[in-house]
Amino acid sequence: MTVAEDTAVSLAGHRVTAARRAVLEAMRATPGPFTVEDLCAALPGVGRATVFRTVKLLQEHDVLCRVVLEDGGVRYQLSTGGHHHHLVCSRCGGVQEFADPALDLLIQQNARAAAFALDGHSLELYGRCAACG
Repeated sequence: MTVAEDTAVSLAGHRVTAARRAVLEAMRATPGPFTVEDLCAALPGVGRATVFRTVKLLQEHDVLCRVVLEDGGVRYQLSTGGHHHHLVCSRCGGVQEFADPALDLLIQQNARAAAFALDGHSLELYGRCAACG
């Protein structure tokens, strides 16, 4: 089953049009993190607005991760699912997901201690992957 077919089931209430399916397949074909501009360039027959709306919709359904780079740039990648954080390589730009329930608990405890109503959080750690040393 392709990502587009998997996602069609998870986007209940939203039509999976041919254009959305093309965006999903372009994401799947991209070997690493990508920008919306990368998708637009790969899909000249799909309108820019459709690409942006599809990216937003997939983020809302946790199919797509938004990764903030060290320089403030934004990339996206298909999510492996569930709440997680990112290890971002400063050299090659690779992104690895990791989950740590103990870390999430500490974040929640710190928010409560500050009387802060936490709606969500994201965490990117920057450094070098094993291949870049």
